[in-house]
Formats: sequence, C-alpha cells, structure tokens
Amino acid sequence: MREAMVELDVIICSAGISACEKGEQWQRALSLLSETREAKVEPDVIICSAGISACAKGERWQQALSLLSGMSKVSLESNVMSYSAALSACAKGEQWQRALSLLSEMRRVRRWSPTSSSAVLGSARARKASSGSGLYRCSAGCGRRG
Repeated sequence: MREAMVELDVIICSAGISACEKGEQWQRALSLLSETREAKVEPDVIICSAGISACAKGERWQQALSLLSGMSKVSLESNVMSYSAALSACAKGEQWQRALSLLSEMRRVRRWSPTSSSAVLGSARARKASSGSGLYRCSAGCGRRG
C-alpha cells in the first residue's frame, strides 16, 4: 500500500503539537516542533505557544522558558497566550521568582493579563507556597497603570 504524502504546513503542525499538549506528551510536542523547523515550516506564535503549553503540562519549566525566549530570536512576538503558558510552567515547577520575573516582563511589554496572574496565584495557593503572599502583592501591582 502506498503511503500518502502530506505536506506539512503551519496548520497541520499546530494541530499536531496541540494534540500532544492535550495528551500530555511534551516530548513528542517538542519533537514535532523540531520537525516543523526541519520541514522549513516557519513556526508562528500559535505553534510556539502550544509547545510552551505542552512543556507546562509536563512540568518542564526550563524547556517552556527556553521556547519563550527563543521566540524573539526568530522574530516572533510573544503574546498573552505564550506568556501565560510559561507562567503556568513556572508555577507547576514552583519557580516563583521566575514567575514574578515573567509577570514583570509582561507588564513591561504590555502583555499583562489579570487571568495570567490569577493562574499563578491559584497555583501558589494550591501548593501553599511560602512566597505566595509576595506573589500576590506583585501581581496586584502588575494590574496598576502608572
């Protein structure tokens, strides 16, 4: 039987990476992201955000932050979705200082979202992190315009 050849494009790659994220297969998601680049498909913010989300679900905060920082290296502008996914990864990995740093960066580049800080705070409370009160003060200040 002949194999059907499917040409990869942004939509197919994004769907595959998102499916891996939903199935909590972060390794496969990163593999597909690499295959996307090898196939000369230019990753977009949706593909990268799906990869970051997959890493977050796999509690791989280092890889999530690496993908987030790599976006600027290929001239992709991070959005609320990509930052929120990275925040989730930091929260799951109990990387509160990094989460605070991301919240501050989000505010600086005008990507702040009340939902993003709420997700981090909810995770901090759920895990009863000792730095939760400092996290709350920072996120409350992030919403202020000044």
